[in-house]
Amino acid sequence: MGRRFFGTDGIRGLTNSAPMTAETALKVGQAAGAHYLRGQHRHRVVIGKDTRLSGYMMESALVAGFCSVGMDVVLLGPMPTPAVAMLTRSMRADLGVMISASHNPFADNGIKLFGPDGYKLSDEDELAIEARIDAEPALASPELIGRAKRIEDARGRYVHFAKSTFPERLSLDGLKIVVDCANGAAYHVAPDALWELGAEVVALGTSPNGTNINDGCGSTHPQLLQERVVAEGADLGLALDGDADRLIVVDETGKVVDGDQLMALIALDQARQGLLRGGGVVATVMSNLGLERKLRSEGLRLERTKVGDRYVLEAMREKGCNVGGEQSGHIILTDHATTGDGLVAGLQILAALVDQRRPASELLRQFEPVPQLLKNVRFAGGAPLEKDGVKSCIADAEAELNGKGRLVIRKSGTEPLIRVMAEGDDEAQVQAVVERICEAVARA
Repeated sequence: MGRRFFGTDGIRGLTNSAPMTAETALKVGQAAGAHYLRGQHRHRVVIGKDTRLSGYMMESALVAGFCSVGMDVVLLGPMPTPAVAMLTRSMRADLGVMISASHNPFADNGIKLFGPDGYKLSDEDELAIEARIDAEPALASPELIGRAKRIEDARGRYVHFAKSTFPERLSLDGLKIVVDCANGAAYHVAPDALWELGAEVVALGTSPNGTNINDGCGSTHPQLLQERVVAEGADLGLALDGDADRLIVVDETGKVVDGDQLMALIALDQARQGLLRGGGVVATVMSNLGLERKLRSEGLRLERTKVGDRYVLEAMREKGCNVGGEQSGHIILTDHATTGDGLVAGLQILAALVDQRRPASELLRQFEPVPQLLKNVRFAGGAPLEKDGVKSCIADAEAELNGKGRLVIRKSGTEPLIRVMAEGDDEAQVQAVVERICEAVARA
């Protein structure tokens, strides 16, 4: 059965254009609410959002949808995605909702759903909700319509939780940390958590105005963070994305460190302490071959999944692993959280920095990356990957890289893009392969 609304990470798109309209949000609220009306208790959904202007509109429409089918709503206001997941579980809610388009520009928005266990929904649950969206909603009788309320302590609850993931025996005293909150959902929690743990904090991207989320800042635009870390003489820089489920790190020299190096550090540090479970790390097909080689040299394995942190998490649960993530910076640590959490991942990096007493530039260079190149080709419609010319070009590239590298080509689940990635020991060969395929896709 094909999907009409849900992509690799919920529903996402340009606001006020299908599917990201208030009407769709209303229907999603009704459909998801009806799907989770189970048992005789009073049902509850928690809703958080990032700082986009359209969040007000989408929030109001979702509230109307949930209340109309008999669900009570708890509004968290601007909060990180992982905070919504955590609070869904801790408040015994039947469902959690995050209104965010993550790292996308402010004009986009999205809807992410979490089940009562705090995990993102399975494909089966998403398909069941999709089937209800166009059906006539089962509206509650007047006396059973839901109520909505805002809670004021969501921020404090999440800061306390995040701090609890940092080892009690350690402190951030004496460290200077620059944190870029992307003018997004963590603007009022990440700096507080770091300061309360003892750090001297320089905070960037903490003045959201509805339209500046991810605008020249955050994990997808780390240049400002790089400059500030060097200028401040800081020990480390942390960059979050708009909903704070992603982390990119900048070392004291201003060098950007991606999710592969972060996963390697966390996994090997946990292995050293006897805390790593599952015999390795789960990552996607996009993770660098250098990570796989490094883990193998330490007697650990890398399990690969298709792109999407939800698929990483599914494999982690299946394999019994407690460390996983994506090269883009979604780091999932199931000892602490049910989804990617940029702040919590950053605290584990800082714990290793304090514990091992090594500079970030040394600590965060866990392996030598294999030359890798990723390019995106925007397309207006159709199925360019099904064209004979593109298929032939891909087949030739795979034959050329056989035994010497990898090729990953996929359609983005969140944007109209074809993503072309190749890696191998010969950098010139990798670049040539990617350029040929991108040209073939563009022609198609």
